[in-house]
Amino acid sequence: MSEDLRIVHAHGDRITVTEPVTGVELFSYVYGAEAAWEAPKPYLHPIRTLAGNVVTDYRPNDHRWHKGLQLTASHLSGSNLWGGNTYVHGEGYLALPERVGSMAHVGFDEVASARGRVVIAERLTWHPYSGELWAQESRRVEVHDVDPAAGSWALTWTSAITNRRDEPLLFGSPTTAGREGAGYTGLFWRGPRAFRDGRVLGPDSAGPELMGEQAPWLAYSGEFDGADGHATLVFAHAPENDHLGAEGTHPAHWFVRNEPFAAVAPSWAFYDELELAPGDTLTRRYRVVVADGEWEREGVAKYLDEHPW
Repeated sequence: MSEDLRIVHAHGDRITVTEPVTGVELFSYVYGAEAAWEAPKPYLHPIRTLAGNVVTDYRPNDHRWHKGLQLTASHLSGSNLWGGNTYVHGEGYLALPERVGSMAHVGFDEVASARGRVVIAERLTWHPYSGELWAQESRRVEVHDVDPAAGSWALTWTSAITNRRDEPLLFGSPTTAGREGAGYTGLFWRGPRAFRDGRVLGPDSAGPELMGEQAPWLAYSGEFDGADGHATLVFAHAPENDHLGAEGTHPAHWFVRNEPFAAVAPSWAFYDELELAPGDTLTRRYRVVVADGEWEREGVAKYLDEHPW
């Protein structure tokens, strides 16, 4: 039997997961609070391939609040849990610190490694700038399918967000606020600077024109500086993400850029606001595959077929 993935928990700060054979730290899950202007929230950084190459960026000079892989809300009932400036229709991006909220770590229900799988189960609360409780989140980050022969490993992220207000929570984006082609919100990956001009693939099309389109998965490949070779990240959203209970469907649309930086988000509110009634829960599940090499469309499809939801 192979050795289990290793977990090191620096309590109050971060959890680091290491692949035992190579000694590569696959990622750190950072939950210690950071600068208020950047909308404090947990994130994964650095994320590494099995070859040890980093595939995330942290506090880049263009957007200090972009941190690896994180789940957040750019527009939430008038608040900004994304961080930084807030987009206001007709005025552009403005410094409005009174709109910048936060996500607070409450506790872990499980941090465990067994049978080639890691589970990090966390409880969080969502707050506007004024500090009221707007939502409670149950989050589950799982590491699985670590395959040194294929040079890949996978992460599944599940978040269940319950509205604790007495009125609906409205999830939006800069596009729902009036800015075309800026529908970012939800799970968000910021790639390293070297991944600028990377290759974007979908099941039936390619390139940054996938912005705002629907597809079950999207793959982003980039070439490293300082290390030979490429890496590919595959982002997929679970089939049930296209549904919001009895209120009907709310399909995901891709936010993707490879210029001026690498970024991917399966947005839950690209074109239209998503309304969550008091007491209701919004559940979203995503998979991110981190692979060495430049995967082709056929290889991505084959992998996803062999690793069903």
